[in-house]
Amino acid sequence: MKAINVHDAKTRFSKLLLEVEERGSRFVICRHGQPVADLVPHQAVNRLQPDKKLGTLRIKYDPVEELAPGDWPAEAR
Repeated sequence: MKAINVHDAKTRFSKLLLEVEERGSRFVICRHGQPVADLVPHQAVNRLQPDKKLGTLRIKYDPVEELAPGDWPAEAR
């Protein structure tokens, strides 16, 4: 990543965006030599893909197992 100070980033913002868009460049915007923000290419999230954490869940019951009379709520018996 290239470091750039706030004043230069503000002055050249359109050119920086163009470079990020066309070349995929990445910039660290600094104030007084300290990193403040990153200017990086956008990465779209595919919301149709299931979360990877869902693959780690394990259900420990048999969904087709019959319920015993005591498993039903009293109002449903």
